[in-house]
Amino acid sequence: MAQFGKSASSKRSKPSYLYAIIGMSVILFLFGIMGWLFLNLRKTKDVVKEKLQIHAWINRLPNKKQVDSMHQYLLSLPYTKDVQYVTKEMAAKIWNENNDSAWKKILDNNPLPESIDFYVKSEYVNKDSLTKLNQTLAANFSEALSEFQYPTEAVTVVNSKYVKIALGAIIGLILLLAAIVIISIDNTIRLAMYSNRFLIKTMQMVGATRFFIARPLDMRAVINGFISALIALAGIYGVVFLIESYIPDFRILRDSSTVIIITGSILFLGIAISLLSTHRSILKYLKMKLDDLY
Repeated sequence: MAQFGKSASSKRSKPSYLYAIIGMSVILFLFGIMGWLFLNLRKTKDVVKEKLQIHAWINRLPNKKQVDSMHQYLLSLPYTKDVQYVTKEMAAKIWNENNDSAWKKILDNNPLPESIDFYVKSEYVNKDSLTKLNQTLAANFSEALSEFQYPTEAVTVVNSKYVKIALGAIIGLILLLAAIVIISIDNTIRLAMYSNRFLIKTMQMVGATRFFIARPLDMRAVINGFISALIALAGIYGVVFLIESYIPDFRILRDSSTVIIITGSILFLGIAISLLSTHRSILKYLKMKLDDLY
């Protein structure tokens, strides 16, 4: 009978680590998904910017030397990408791939102009930078340049205040979710530690030091936080790979820096919050009087 009572008491004093781990995993999973969305939205904006093609149209009777000089100049700029000289024949081929080629039956000559097509890095995709580049080309290569053209409306949209407001709103939502994550995990750990309060107090009463009492519980907290983070990361990347399997274009957003940021953040949050909440609960019960534990 005494053994049965001892066993029942031991079970009651054992913290609900399983529920704490599951609770932390769910909360960390939600936080990780929000972080992934934010990082990818920022990167999506940059990817869209760098997909906007710019055309430097060439005069119909160009100064070939200036055309070559302008081509080399654009190649030398640190912010230009994929600079390509498009001849009349290449322009016709591109046109035929995307449009009706019946014009060949009507016109004897190729009416399409030559151009130098290129892209620029995302931080330079704005009206001021592109206007400055246009002015530079017009001033230095006036005999070669006919027109400088870029998708004005698209550049305006990707740099609009509404896009910045949307990103700001997501940052605010992530900060709010981070606060909820910390509070929720803290409450989950405190509930798990509540059933261990008598064990903590008993060890104190028989002369155990705070370090001796806290060490095994803190170690358990680190392990629980690590396990919770691993479960959350498995869920996050499972969802990411599922999305990529249905929408292959999302794979272009995958990079090592995003993986490192999300993995590091989830591991740090899981372990740090679990450890701090556990240690805080231990100190709380050590400071309480025995009668207050009931």
